Amino acid sequence: MPPAAPAGRSLPARGVAAALARAADADGFVPFDRFQEAALYAEPDGFYARARSPLGAGGDFYTAAHVHPIFGSTLARRLGEVLAAVDGERPVRVVEVGPGDGTLAAQLLAALRAAVPAPRPVEFAVVDRASARCAAVRERLAPLAARAGVGLRALSSVGADGPFAGAVVANELLDAQPTRRLRWDGSAWSELGARRVGDRWQEAVRAGAPPVPGPPLPSGVEPGTVVEVSPTAEAIVREIGDHLTDGAAIFLDYGGEERELLAGHPHGTLAGVRAHTDVPDPYADPGTVDLSTFVNFDRIRAAARGAGLIELTYRRQAEALGAWGFEAEREAALRAATGPEAEVRVRLAAKSLLFGFDRFRALEVAAPATAARLARPT
Repeated sequence: MPPAAPAGRSLPARGVAAALARAADADGFVPFDRFQEAALYAEPDGFYARARSPLGAGGDFYTAAHVHPIFGSTLARRLGEVLAAVDGERPVRVVEVGPGDGTLAAQLLAALRAAVPAPRPVEFAVVDRASARCAAVRERLAPLAARAGVGLRALSSVGADGPFAGAVVANELLDAQPTRRLRWDGSAWSELGARRVGDRWQEAVRAGAPPVPGPPLPSGVEPGTVVEVSPTAEAIVREIGDHLTDGAAIFLDYGGEERELLAGHPHGTLAGVRAHTDVPDPYADPGTVDLSTFVNFDRIRAAARGAGLIELTYRRQAEALGAWGFEAEREAALRAATGPEAEVRVRLAAKSLLFGFDRFRALEVAAPATAARLARPT
C-alpha cells in the first residue's frame, strides 16, 4: 500500500503515461531522451521497471551471457588480471552496472574466485536504478556469492558509498540510456522527439536544439542526417572515473565510431524490440518496447578521457574475447560436456559469441594508478 499523502497534498501520478505528460512542453512535444526515460524506466510499468524480466529466450531479447556461460568465464579471466594489477593486497570490488536478470553476474561469481588469488578480500556489487530489480538480482546471487566466499552488495549507483578499487563491468548498458536525437536541416540542428496525436505517440521535431555538452556535433553532414548522443551514458562513465581509484572498467555494447555510424546509419539507429522482433514503430505503446540506439564510442571515449581514465583497448568484442582466453574456456566447456549433443551446443554457442555479435565493441579504460600495469595489450 502506498504511503498516505500529507494533508492537503496528493501523490504524483506514477507510470509511463504520467511521466510522459510531465515531460511534455506546452505544445505537447517530448524530447526523445525524456520519452525514452519514461518508456524504459518509469515505475511501475516502464519496460525495465516491470516485474517480468525482458531478458532471455522467454523475454524480449538476450545478451551474450544468455548464449553460454563461457562468455562470463572469459570475462572473469580478464577481471582477474585487472584485480591482480590493483596495488597491494587491499580489498577489491567488482561492480556490474545494469545486471539485468543477473545471468552475467552469476557467471562471473562462479568463475571469479578462481581468477583472484586467495586470500584477497573480494566484494561483488550490482548497480541498478530499479531498486526492486536490484534486490531480486541480489537474492538470486546470494547463494553463489556465499559459496565463492565473496561479499555481495546491491547499490543504487557506482559511487553510492564512495571511492573504491577494483573493476567495473557494463554489458549492454549504454545503448539503453536516454539519448538525444538531433537532425541537421542544412543550417541548424533540430531536436527529435514525440508528440501524442489522438491515442498514439508519433515522431515529432522541434526547431532549435539546446546545446550538447561534450565534443562538438559533426560538421559537413548532409541535410536530414540524424546524430544520437547520450549525456546520461557519458555521465555514467564520468561517475566511474570519479570513484574508481585503482582498477579498470570494461564496456561491452553495440555501436561504433561516429564516422561509422553516420556512414552506415545517416538517419539514426533507433530501434524498438519486443519478443525478439523489431517493432516497426518504436513510438507506439511506450513501456512495452525496448528502445535503444547504437553507442557513439567516440563520445564515450572522450568522456572517459575527460574523467581522467586511460584507454587501454578499443576493439571488436570478438577480438577482446579472444585476447582474454575464450579458446581456453571453450575447450574447458567441451571437456565438461556430457555427450555429443552437449558438445554441439558448446560449439554452436561459441560460434554465435564470436560471429553473432559483430556490431559489438569492447572498450577498456583504467584508473591512472593501474593503467601502466595493464597497458600491454593481452
